[in-house]
Amino acid sequence: MPRIIGLTGNIACGKTSVGGMLRGLGAERYIDADAVVHHLYEAGQPIAVQVTEAFGAQVVANDGSIDRKALGAIVFQDAEAMKRLEGIVHPAVGKALMHELGQVSAHGIAIIDAVKLLESSSGALCQSKWLVMCPEEQEKQRLMGRNHFSDEEAWARIRAQPAVAPRLMLVDEVIDNSGSLEETYRQVQAAFERFCQKFPE
Repeated sequence: MPRIIGLTGNIACGKTSVGGMLRGLGAERYIDADAVVHHLYEAGQPIAVQVTEAFGAQVVANDGSIDRKALGAIVFQDAEAMKRLEGIVHPAVGKALMHELGQVSAHGIAIIDAVKLLESSSGALCQSKWLVMCPEEQEKQRLMGRNHFSDEEAWARIRAQPAVAPRLMLVDEVIDNSGSLEETYRQVQAAFERFCQKFPE
């Protein structure tokens, strides 16, 4: 089994940027749980069928895949709907992550990037859990620029994220991504060195 760093943090906090930095520092594989979900939502996938059955034709795109924006408009406004969705998706994501980890060499380092890392079984796979964070206003600006969300749509997604304060006690490293990329990189490099010292090959 490879050594695994779990990367978490709320939407648009910069996890992908930190994951890229870790790849540059020597991590063998970066696994984005959101990209795994994206694949599971493709037309014909069992999860896509289950999501359609649970939420109706309104969440299906013209090509038969799940329309993530339409689905998001439902689940980010309704905690019960979100719970129902997670009950469908999380077990399948767990299996897909195990398949991805099987591609990593025994002495390699893998990164699992997941918003709900601490709330799902994937967190138990990680030797070290890192929380990436930045102010909510920064997250909102990134969401509006990256995803072309309105102010209201961006805030709906931010409000649906787990509270940051309770998670600080559950992680091994905190990466403050509110400053420059250089400042973030220095934190990531130091944390990665600590990880490699604690979990050598």
